[in-house]
Amino acid sequence: MQLTTTYPDQNYPIIIEHAALDQLDTFVSDYQHVFVFIDQNVYSVWESKISRFVNRHDYTTFQIPSGEQVKYMPQYEQYIEALLAHRPTRNTCLIAIGGGATGDFVGFLAATLLRGVDFIQVPTTILAHDSSIGGKVGINTAHGKNLIGAFHRPKAVIYDLEFLTSLPYSEILSGYGEVYKHALLNDAHAVNTLENAYPNHAHLKTLQGLEQHLINGIQTKLQIVLNDEKERGQRQFLNLGHTFGHAIEYQYQLAHGHAVMMGILYQFIVSNLLLDTQFDIPHYMNYFKALGYPLEVIRQFEFEPLLQLMLNDKKNDAKGVRMVLLQDIGKPIVKHVETPILELALETLKQQYMEVN
Repeated sequence: MQLTTTYPDQNYPIIIEHAALDQLDTFVSDYQHVFVFIDQNVYSVWESKISRFVNRHDYTTFQIPSGEQVKYMPQYEQYIEALLAHRPTRNTCLIAIGGGATGDFVGFLAATLLRGVDFIQVPTTILAHDSSIGGKVGINTAHGKNLIGAFHRPKAVIYDLEFLTSLPYSEILSGYGEVYKHALLNDAHAVNTLENAYPNHAHLKTLQGLEQHLINGIQTKLQIVLNDEKERGQRQFLNLGHTFGHAIEYQYQLAHGHAVMMGILYQFIVSNLLLDTQFDIPHYMNYFKALGYPLEVIRQFEFEPLLQLMLNDKKNDAKGVRMVLLQDIGKPIVKHVETPILELALETLKQQYMEVN
């Protein structure tokens, strides 16, 4: 299946199918320089598949550290200098083969190399169905996630579904966090459909029928991003679960999607406290537990360090923490949340976890 963005200009295709990597040649034939960046873990599993593409053209390749560890300034300096040593021109394309962190990092290299060159996303995880779309790229700092970055659209997104067959279950869980988030932003029917399709670990592990849910998630994100590319309004809704999620991801070294799911639990509680909603916290907690999310880490959460990380969130303004909350399923809103509510929500989250367990 192929989707296409509908900006006034500089649109790009999103190809979602098995063996999609075979189509990559058509997008890079006119470049003077092509550099391929490959997550080292992905390469160890898919060396034959990736080498068939790379060796046809003798492209320069870099195997880069897997996951978030690559998204820091020392790695950025190392690889930007390595690129410059090849004397690239503006007619250069970088290809990112890996998960969301790989795409973020390589996209930021592309955005800053010679003030911007093209890049192509080749996502290899479920999680990256979200991060590869929309043109947000960046790296982390000691103060938090993605605080250095840019908006830089890819030239294409080539989503080869064959890569998903090798994912460990922890990565499936991480990606499902963003799939579930997109359903929450849509409507109750989308959420119920997902929960019925994947009621527990055993069902989710099969990935049966996941392709359509990935397409639904991509279409949801596209609709929002096309209306608000630079995150000045509606695009902030895509950060559902991320204010608290990014804080615990950074503080406790959690997988991104695992942290987002716990961030979703947290925002349900904040919504109940601040908006007088009636979200059934035990239902969501039991569902996430049945899928295998590591909720036991909730017992370790300490408020003060998490508050400091939440205060670094990019949505914030001079008035303090701004959080995406659900007024109801499919009805997000961005609200300022005072510190006492944030602290009470964490206490409630820990209490609810103890009661469920």
